[in-house]
This record gives sequence, C-alpha cells and structure tokens, in this order.
Amino acid sequence: MVQKIALLGATGSIGRSTLDVVSLYPDRYEIYALTAGSRVDELVRLCAKWQPKMAVIADESRYAELAQKLLDAGLSHVTPMAGSAALCEIVSLPQVDVAVLAIVGAAGLAPTFAAAKAGKRLLLANKESVVCGGELLMRTVKACHAELLPVDSEHNAIFQCLASATPAARAGARLILTASGGPFRHRYDLENVTPAQACAHPNWSMGQKISVDSATLMNKGLEVIEASWLFGFTPDQIDVVVHPQSIIHSMVEYADGCVLAQMGTPDMKTPIAYSLGWPERLDGGSGRLDFTKMRDMTFEAPDLERFPQLAYAYETLRSGGAASIVLNAANEIAVEAFLKNKIGFLDIARTCRTMMDTYQPSAATTLEDILAIDLEARRRTREVIA
Repeated sequence: MVQKIALLGATGSIGRSTLDVVSLYPDRYEIYALTAGSRVDELVRLCAKWQPKMAVIADESRYAELAQKLLDAGLSHVTPMAGSAALCEIVSLPQVDVAVLAIVGAAGLAPTFAAAKAGKRLLLANKESVVCGGELLMRTVKACHAELLPVDSEHNAIFQCLASATPAARAGARLILTASGGPFRHRYDLENVTPAQACAHPNWSMGQKISVDSATLMNKGLEVIEASWLFGFTPDQIDVVVHPQSIIHSMVEYADGCVLAQMGTPDMKTPIAYSLGWPERLDGGSGRLDFTKMRDMTFEAPDLERFPQLAYAYETLRSGGAASIVLNAANEIAVEAFLKNKIGFLDIARTCRTMMDTYQPSAATTLEDILAIDLEARRRTREVIA
C-alpha cells in the first residue's frame, strides 16, 4: 500500500534529502503535503514537481502570495494553508501515514506533538521537540501508539545498535555519540569568528542554524539531551567523542566491553531511508564506504573549555525541570543574533550561561507550559542581548 507523507520543512536540507529518497520509490510513497517556513517560490516549485494535495507556509503573512503563485503555476488543485495551526492540522489528517518533522527549532514542537497524538509514524529530525518536550513527548508517543524514528544520524545509529538488545543488556550499556568537532576543532582564537566561517562545516551540508550549533558543539549537547529521552539513558550513561571523519555515526558499549558501531558515508539520505523503510532496509542512494581508501579514523575528547555549551547541556539534563527549554531557547535567539552580526561567536555561550543562571522556571507538565516557558525565555534572552 502506498504510504502518504506530510513533509514539514521541505525546502531545508533534510527535506530535500527526504524527497531524493522518496523519488527512488514512487510505488511506495506519495507526497501528500509539503511545508516551508517562508520560501514561497521554492515551495511552489516543489509542488509543481510532487503534486501534493496541500502546501503550507509557516509565515502567515505570506499566505496570499502562496495562494496566488500556486494559481499562476497552474496548481489550483493544491490547497494553500498557512501558520502553525495548519502544520498541526496536516500531520493529523487520517490520510497521512508518515509525518517527517524537519523543521528547525522550537517551531517544530506543536506539530510533533500533534503527529504523536494522531498516532502517526514520526520521522523526527527536530531535536528541539525532544529537548523541550522530553518525558511528555515520549509519554504521548506511547499512549497514542505512534512510532517515533529518529532521523538525526547519531540517534538513528544508536537506534540501530540497540535494536537487538534485551532490557537487561540495555541497562548495563552506555551510549557514545560521535561529533565531527565542527570547523574550529583546531582553532583557538574564536573571538573574531564570522558567521560564514561558522557555517562552513567540513563534512555535512546543513542549514545555518544547525551549522552554527555544530561549530559551538551545542548541536551535540542537544543530542545528548535527546538521546537521554529517546532511549531512557541517564547523563552518566552517555559520552561524546570527537571523530572528525564522521564515518562512525555513533556507538553503544555493552557491559561486556563489546562496542557496536554504525558506520557509513556522511549522507543524511541513509538514516532517512532507514526510517522510511523500517523494519525493512531501503537503499537511499548514498555512496558506499570504500575501506581500502580509509586511511585514518581518529578519536579525541571534546574541549569543554573552548566549547562550554556541551557541558551546559549535561548540566541542564542533570538539573531537570525546565532547564533544557531555557537553554534551547537562549541558544536559538543567540545564534540568530550572531548570524545577523549583532553579537560575537563566543557571546552565544555567554548568553546561554546568563539565561541558565537567571531564569529557572518550574517544570513544564503540558505542551502549553513548554511553549510559555520557551516564549518567556526568548523574551528574556533578547533583553540580555540588547
């Protein structure tokens, strides 16, 4: 049976890779809905190619533009929609089988919860939904019989390495997340880093925000928090190791010292294809490893003095409550300010530290609580930056 997909974040790097994989299996998958944040022209071009039933632009102010350009392109059969409520609506539709959540940032929270409540298969590439939603999201997934499959290469790797583990084996295991180290692994003068330099990732092709997070190691910090909730491991059971070649995507070490590692070329089509086809394995069109040409695989400890945000993530995970929500919101606003040249590269971590020390709200018990804390943290962070 053909599975219908709602692809949220279609114009980003994950969205484009998802469409590349789907194009290989036209008899298995149909794109039912496409969404974008504000790129109307690109969304319309994708609609012309994929012929979805619905197209959603998250920026409500651009709804009229989307509607008119769909008509101009002869796509009157594609229903235009706009706003966060529309994102939640399309992932909840009974016609949709799979929701691919590739929206960056806390904007992905509400549609992720909506898809979980609707019992969908969630291909989750939105770290912030788990970082902020934590226990509440995992409880919702279980209660509503949804399937959550992580698309991030690290969590997808761990998912695979834990696949055959018994509950007893999991209890004695530890997770080892690998990090490329970003573009500044050997750079010590970070005060004058420019946005262009921070976005020049050595291995992966990603959006600006995620690229900056990789440069600060905040991306890895968010992944530590995410791994804890996704797989039920404590902070003390999760390690990070810098592996510049990005060949091993993550590992699980069991109590007997055996380590299972998932390896592959650094191409997001691999975890996307795995998640789409699970429990079957699909060829996503990625390049294959040639072991005869692999000269080095090196590993080193992360430098928490130069990149303190990884340590901050562990700190918020251990402290619990709403600390992770505050850290995530502060980082998003600080990265946005850095990309606009309003603050320096090192000010991102300084801003996060200030927010962690000055805003410590009570734990969130509902999605509304999470969104309210996130909103207040953003407001306070903008004041700090100003």
